Parts: sequence; structure tokens; C-alpha cells
Amino acid sequence: MIFPLKELIEYDENMYAITAAASRRSYQLSMIKDEEVKDNDGKVVSLAARQVFTREIEFRIESGD
Repeated sequence: MIFPLKELIEYDENMYAITAAASRRSYQLSMIKDEEVKDNDGKVVSLAARQVFTREIEFRIESGD
């Protein structure tokens, strides 16, 4: 799957937060060597972006306080 453009265009929340979440999820997927990465031709970033934008996984931003 390529980066989910439709979801990106329709997204109306904090773009920085979702970008950071997708980046972090990419790292997690690559570290655990998730089987789904193989099914996505090794494209970790697009898989992570899809998971975040389609809300397959949830994320939250924690304050630094």
C-alpha cells in the first residue's frame, strides 16, 4: 500500500502529532519485525501511516510536564 493520501487529505487535526505517531509506529514495526511488514513488501512507513490514519492503532501525545 502506498501512503494513504485520501486519509491525509481528509485529516483535519494536528498534522505534527499524526506524523510523529506514524514515525514512532514505523520504528516499532521495524524493531518487532511484524509479519504485516512482509505482507506490505517491507514498506514500514506506509504500513504505519495506514495504521495511524485508519485508526487501526491509537496514539496520544503526552505533555512534557
